[in-house]
Amino acid sequence: MKRIHKLFLLTLTLTYGQLSHCQIWDFAGVNQLGGEVNSVAEESLPIFSKDSALLYFIRTMDKRNKGGEYDQDIWLSYRRADGTYGDCKQEGSLNSKYNNGVVGMSADGSEIYLLNTYEGKKDMEKGIAVARKKGNSWGTPEKIDVPTLDIEGDFYGFHISEDGNVMLISFQGAGTLGLEDIYVSLKSDQGWSAPINIGSDINTAGFEMSPFLSKNLDTLFFSSNGHGGEGDADIFYSVRKDSWTSWNKPVNLGKKINSTKFDACFSYSGNTVYWASNRDGELSDIYTAFFVFPPPLVVSCSAKDATFYQGTDGRIDLAVEGGAAPYNFTWSNGMQSEDITGLSKGDYTVVVRDDFRQEAIATCSVNEPAPVVFEPVDVATWKNQEFMHYFDYNKNKLAVSKGDLKKFVKELENQLKSGRPKVTINVYSSASTVPTKTYESNEKLSQMRAENMKYDLVTYFESKPEFAGKVNVVIVSAIVDGPEYVQDADEIKKYKPYQFVGLKTE
Repeated sequence: MKRIHKLFLLTLTLTYGQLSHCQIWDFAGVNQLGGEVNSVAEESLPIFSKDSALLYFIRTMDKRNKGGEYDQDIWLSYRRADGTYGDCKQEGSLNSKYNNGVVGMSADGSEIYLLNTYEGKKDMEKGIAVARKKGNSWGTPEKIDVPTLDIEGDFYGFHISEDGNVMLISFQGAGTLGLEDIYVSLKSDQGWSAPINIGSDINTAGFEMSPFLSKNLDTLFFSSNGHGGEGDADIFYSVRKDSWTSWNKPVNLGKKINSTKFDACFSYSGNTVYWASNRDGELSDIYTAFFVFPPPLVVSCSAKDATFYQGTDGRIDLAVEGGAAPYNFTWSNGMQSEDITGLSKGDYTVVVRDDFRQEAIATCSVNEPAPVVFEPVDVATWKNQEFMHYFDYNKNKLAVSKGDLKKFVKELENQLKSGRPKVTINVYSSASTVPTKTYESNEKLSQMRAENMKYDLVTYFESKPEFAGKVNVVIVSAIVDGPEYVQDADEIKKYKPYQFVGLKTE
C-alpha cells in the first residue's frame, strides 16, 4: 500500500464552500492544479484562505526543505488572475528541520492550525498547535490541549470545523477498530473534550483518514481502504444522523475523483474541489475539479374537477422537471404522493423537494359543477334531484324502498303527482382499482352497479300505472377510477370514494 506521505497523513481544514447535506451530483474538469504548485516532489493537503487567494500545502521529497529531502515543509502560493497558483515559496517562520504542516485556518485568517505541538523533544510531540497573526507574520505556535489524546502510529491528521468548535482526528490508538480511525472532540467553555470514536458506520478494520466537514457540519468527507472502491484508498462522503456517532452509509465519490491508486485529502472552496492523488506517478500531486449541480427543479400541475356538486372525484396530476431524484412531495391536505385523487372542491398546494435540497411550489384548484338553483316563477317548476351512495367492497345493489334512495324516489313521485309530465334519471357508477374476483373485473362490477340501479328504478315506476311511461332511466357512465392499488385493500378511506352509484334528474 502506498501512502501519500512518508510519515504523516495530514487532514485539510477550514475551507469555505456552499455544499450542504445533499447528494453529490457529479464532477467535471478533473485535472492537476494549474500553476507551479505541483512539482517532481510530492504535494498534498491544500489549505485555502477564505477567498481562495492564498494556498498553503505540504511538499515532501524536496531537497530545499529545511530538514532535507525526507522532511515535509509548509509551502504557500498566491492565486494569479487566471486562477492558477504561482510563485511558490516555503513558509518563513513555521518550518523547522522536522515535519511541518498546516491543518487549517480560522475564518478571519488570524489563526493558523499546525501539525504537532511544537513542544517536547525535537518539536515532535504528536498533536496540534495554533499560531496567531502578528502583523505580517505568525507568533510562536501554542499547543492545543486535547485530553487523553494518545496517538500510537506515525499516520495521523486533524480537521477543525469552520466555526472552530469541532475537531476531527484520524489516528491509531487504544480502541481503534483497525488502523487509523476517525475521532471527534468538541469545544466548550471548559476547553476541548476527550476524543470519542465516531463509530463503525465510518470506521472499519482498514484505515479512515483525512476527514473534512461541510460548512453546516452534517456531511463528512474522508479517505478509506475499508469500504471498497477503485484503488488503495478512495474518498467517500457520509451524512450525519442525530449524533456524532451515527452516520448514513458512506458513498464513494466515483471514478472521476477516485483512481486505482491512493486518493485522499479532499476539500472544496466554493464550487471547486481539491484532493491529493498519486494516480499519475509514484508521488502525489494536488488535483482539482468542479461540482456539477443538477438542473433547476420545476413543477407544474393540472387539475380535473369533481364531476358533480360536492363530489369527491377530483384529481391533480403533477409534472416534475429537472432536479435530482428522489423527490419528496408534501401537499397542503397532507398527501405525499406525486399525483393526488379523491379531491373535493378547493385549492391544493404542493412543496416538492429533491435530493439536492432544491425546492419548488405549485398550486392547483379543483372545482365542481354549481348546484342547481331555481328562481321563483309563477308557473310550476320542478327541482331536479341528486342522489349518491358509496358501496362497500364488491357491493352492487340497493333497495328502492330503503334509506336515502327511498326519499329520492318519493320526491320524484310527488313531482309526478303534482303535474311534472316526465323525468329523466341519469345514472353514474364507479368501481375502485381494488381487484375483484367475484365479478371478473372492476369494469364489470361498475357496469353491474349501474345496470342494477337502472333495472330497479324502471321496475319500480313501471309497476305503478300512474307513472308508467313518465320515467326514463339512462346510464351515463360506468367507470373504474381511483388511486393505483398497492396491496392495501384495507385502506377503506382511500378507495371508497371511487365505489359509488349516483343519480341526477333532468
